[in-house]
Amino acid sequence: MTLHKRIRPFNTKETYPEQDINNDLSQAVVARGTMVFLRGQVSQDLDSRESLHIGSATRQTEKTMQNIALLLEEAGTTLDSICRIVVYLTDVRYREAVYQEMGKWLKGVHPCSTGLVVPALARPEWVVEIEVTAVIPD
Repeated sequence: MTLHKRIRPFNTKETYPEQDINNDLSQAVVARGTMVFLRGQVSQDLDSRESLHIGSATRQTEKTMQNIALLLEEAGTTLDSICRIVVYLTDVRYREAVYQEMGKWLKGVHPCSTGLVVPALARPEWVVEIEVTAVIPD
């Protein structure tokens, strides 16, 4: 019996062809039908894996939140079910733009949030990455 549902599984060879990485991952995992764990999302087309909105923290955040909403829907839930969110920024100067855009999507949700400034993300053109944990309501 499988306890977890894997949403949009992929291999890192496809996502990072320029790197010698060969890992099987998923964009989201639904654990025991109630918890949803999203891989850190970025401004990337989930189908083509093309990076989008290079140079704009606001537009990258908008696309990231669109991906989060889509993956939560595919998992059987919505943005309203987010419990925890972790935001990774490559520059503290992006914080205001990122949090303003993210706030539009999470109005009234009140998740626990952690924000980190990191030296880099997996691709140099990405300036924001957002990781989410949510639930599927009864």
